[in-house]
Amino acid sequence: MTTTLDKVLYTAKVHTTGGRDGNARSDDGRLEVQLSSPGTAGTGTNPEQLFAAGYSACFIGAMKAVAARTKAALPADLAVDAEVDLGPTGSAYGIAARLNVSLPGMDRAAAQQLLDAAHQVCPYSNATRGNIDVTITLV
Repeated sequence: MTTTLDKVLYTAKVHTTGGRDGNARSDDGRLEVQLSSPGTAGTGTNPEQLFAAGYSACFIGAMKAVAARTKAALPADLAVDAEVDLGPTGSAYGIAARLNVSLPGMDRAAAQQLLDAAHQVCPYSNATRGNIDVTITLV
């Protein structure tokens, strides 16, 4: 099933050269990164790290949106530790993601409800649902 946007709120534009051993720069200059293949001696980041950063930041945004809607109080020190695996899937390559969410001091049942709702709202969760293995764990 393809998701069609009701309205475009923002468009990210990034120019990349050299692939996994190149660089990427956003059109507004706010992002400029050297890229290196995972497991090499290169000094740059890699697409899996960027995906982990993007997914975890987006998931926090989704939790904040759900909390605002439900009047739930989020702890100031909430955090998400994201892990993104890269590996072969037959003759191609794929990724899997794990989000380990810390909501210190929050009731566990309420925190789990928040995570479940955020997973339905988060654009990264919606983009990956049914495409890759995603595990979201309350730690």
